[in-house]
Amino acid sequence: MSENVIKQLIADTHAFDCVECGKCTSVCPMTRHKKDFAPRLIVVKAMDSASIEKLAHERDLWACTTCGQCSAVCPYKVDYTEFIRGLRAEGALLDFSPECVQGGLMQSMMRVMANAPLKQDRLAWAKAPLRIADRGDIYLFTGCTKHMGAIFRDRKGLDIDSIAGSAVRIMNAAGVVPAMSQDEVCCGHDLNWIGDEDNFARLVDKNVAAIRATGAKTVVFTCPEGLRTFSKDYPLVAEDDLPFKAVHLSELIAGWIKDGSLRFKETKKKVTYHDACRLGRHMGVYDPPREVLRAIPGVELVELENNRDKCLCCGVSGGISCDADTKLYQMDKLMEAKRTGAEVMLSCCHKCQLHLNCAQNDKVPVDRSLIDIPMQDFTVFVANALEEKK
Repeated sequence: MSENVIKQLIADTHAFDCVECGKCTSVCPMTRHKKDFAPRLIVVKAMDSASIEKLAHERDLWACTTCGQCSAVCPYKVDYTEFIRGLRAEGALLDFSPECVQGGLMQSMMRVMANAPLKQDRLAWAKAPLRIADRGDIYLFTGCTKHMGAIFRDRKGLDIDSIAGSAVRIMNAAGVVPAMSQDEVCCGHDLNWIGDEDNFARLVDKNVAAIRATGAKTVVFTCPEGLRTFSKDYPLVAEDDLPFKAVHLSELIAGWIKDGSLRFKETKKKVTYHDACRLGRHMGVYDPPREVLRAIPGVELVELENNRDKCLCCGVSGGISCDADTKLYQMDKLMEAKRTGAEVMLSCCHKCQLHLNCAQNDKVPVDRSLIDIPMQDFTVFVANALEEKK
């Protein structure tokens, strides 16, 4: 049975073409420090294996960050990230679970949300002057940001807790009062990418029901993982067609700037921007964040050497694949950002900020001055630059 599943997965994702080329190996970030790692070797092992039990214990299957750099250069259009996700899902059916960061805290939290009949008070933070509604055409999805903000509130140089409020501030400033729901739960991104399809499906059902009850036609995300999950993964799992479309907040902000709904004060700051893999390579959203930053008076945007579809990811995805090799890769990312001369590196992904912040505050194998660039969330930065209404 497992042999047929593997063969079908290889066929569906065209992964067999991967062994003919190897171009992905030249751009794969993991190959820089994991010298025996190569994307196509996982395909070869899958083709040679008749047992998912054996594949599930392959270190490389879980070391892949699914960042999508391979797909960005693949001449055969192999859906390599889906190939990896599919193999992990088969492994999960055998109760195989990878080692997760923070002891699997986030995954455990998601499973609780998926299974427990919780009565939440998840909107207690949204107090005046912030304005939100129970119903409306535009829904703001905050997912796990407030939970992570509370968990990592004492982490030096990290401010996840302000993201949700900053998003509401921006939307209110543009004349939008977003709908939000107490019944919303985490999007389930991490469970989906470690193969826990059953609990992921439960989260999908809960979120679709919660958003449907608000009457929203557009769901707005600050988080790239949430955007990717709703856009690409929810339609494959939801029982009915989704009654809404998903957009990233930066896309709306760019439009509000053009129509004059948003104005900014002068903010003298030299910044660089990190293209989170889920927002960039997975969803193709590259220009809107840059358009927004360039519209803020005084902001100087300097690009990373590797930007857009070549941007190095944070090295951790789905709350797994964090080890000594990953730390070396994160040093590459931070040193690249520092070399730009920017005062701060902005990112739309709070998990990228968390993982890179963790690398900065751990023991580092390089001179600390080479990686000591501050990080800030894109949404928080933009909200703080809003022109005060008189």
